[in-house]
Formats: sequence, C-alpha cells, structure tokens
Amino acid sequence: MFGRITTQMTASMTLTDLQQGLNRLNTTQQQLSSGKKINQPSDDPYGTSQAISLNGQLSALNDYSNNVADGTAWTQQATTSLSDVDNMVQRVRELVVQAANGNQTQSSLSGSAAEVNQLIDQIKQEANGSYNGQHIFSGTSTSTAPYQSGSNDQYQGGTGTVNRLIGPNTTLAVNTDISSVLGNGQSSGGDGKLLDTLRTIVSDMQSGNTGAIGGADLQNLDKNFGTLTQMEANVGAVTDRLNLASNRIQQLQTSDTAALSNVQDADMATTAINFSTEQAAYSAALRAGANIVQTSLLNFLN
Repeated sequence: MFGRITTQMTASMTLTDLQQGLNRLNTTQQQLSSGKKINQPSDDPYGTSQAISLNGQLSALNDYSNNVADGTAWTQQATTSLSDVDNMVQRVRELVVQAANGNQTQSSLSGSAAEVNQLIDQIKQEANGSYNGQHIFSGTSTSTAPYQSGSNDQYQGGTGTVNRLIGPNTTLAVNTDISSVLGNGQSSGGDGKLLDTLRTIVSDMQSGNTGAIGGADLQNLDKNFGTLTQMEANVGAVTDRLNLASNRIQQLQTSDTAALSNVQDADMATTAINFSTEQAAYSAALRAGANIVQTSLLNFLN
C-alpha cells in the first residue's frame, strides 16, 4: 500500500535539498576565502587529526632548530676565543725560543716577561668570553666569569655541562671546560697547566734562568699547546654535529610543511570550479523548487 505524497512533503523535501546545496556552497566559499579545505574538524575529521599531528611535529622541530642555533652560537664563540688563545700561546713560544738562545740581555728578557704578562691577561680575557650575556666557559655557572683580572688565576666557574636538546631524546653538550687547559695557576703550588706554565716562564725570564726556559718551560708550553689544539678540534666536531642536525631539521621541516599543506590547503583552481558549479546548481535548484512548490491562497487558508 502506497501513501499519498502531499504538497507539504514535497515542499519539505525541496527545502531540505536546497539547504544541503546552500551548505555545500557556503563550505566551498569558506575554502576560497581562507585557502584551507579544513576550516573546522567536521570538514574532514581524519585530515584534522593528521594536521594536528603534523603541527605538533613542526612545533617540536622549531624548538630543536632554536636549540641548534643557540648551541652553534656557543661553539662559534668558543672557536673564536680558543683561536685567539692559540695565537697568543704561539707568540709566547716565539719569545721562549728567543730567550732560550741565551743571546738576550736581562733587559730584553724582562721586556719579554712583561709581554708574556700582557698575554696572560689577554688569555684570561678570552676565557671570559660570553654569548647573549652568558659566559661560555663557566659551565652551568654562566653568570660568573671564569677568571678574574690580575694575579689571581684560580678558576671561578662551574663544572656542570650545558646541554641542548637537538632531537628526540638527543642532547649535546655545547660548553667547553677551559679550566682543563688554563688550570688554576700557581694558587696550589702549580698544576702544570697553561697559566701555571706561563707564570713560571715569566719568573724564569725575570731571573734570567735561560736553562729552565729552554728546557722544562718549553716542554710544558708545548704540552699545554697540544691540549689546547685538541680542545679546538673537539669544539669543531661539536659544531659539525650541530650543522648536520640543522640540515636534518630543515629537511624534516620542509617535508612536514609540504605534508601539512597537502592535508589542509585547498586546491584553489579546483575549489573555484567547484564553487561555480555549486552556485549554478543551487540557482537551478531554486528555480526548480519554485516550480514544484506552488502554494495557492487556498493552502494558506487551510
């Protein structure tokens, strides 16, 4: 048995179809204006979950990138400071070799001692190098200068490691323990490290002890210079690793950005065509609906 299709049922179905067409038109128009095919989760629930995941990955990559950039700045400043210390140690070695020849007067030796003292002050100044207001050679005690000016050669910094998170569960130490090269001077009877060796050289120059200058002093200086060179190599290795991490992060950012665009960005050419098609269909539906639903005065009276 079939029921009768009333005018009210026809009108209701027509209005429902018109509303659906209008909704599709509004959705496409919103995509055109925003450039996004997902403007609310209901547009594409699965695509929305993908977009949330990709945005989270990009946020983490941005954090890693910032950490790598900060770490690179630390190592670059360390490289510059250590290179300057390297040049000054080589200058001291030149003075030591000249003094060891035994051809210089005491006045010349005293002049060389004065220059070495100036170089010691400059080396300590380089050790106090900083980046962004933080002392890069003070361990985790970044607000404290590693060395004081003057005759006090005691290391004032900390011993902690400054790490940067450069990837998932991947940290890298970006600081350098410069006290392992410079030491604490002669504060505790001497430790044989660079500042202690330099102070001994000054003393031997002032006393004219050329035998010690050409013997133990030169040997200790070369030993400390080797340690300094190894430290420079280690800092260079950390910088290389940071550069590799930076390149990898950039590749992942590019890949994830492209994937996110595929998920949420609208194809503007296709969307424009769809909008024109849906607009024409909606206009045709309005005309058809007007012909189908023709309400008379009797309908209103009833």
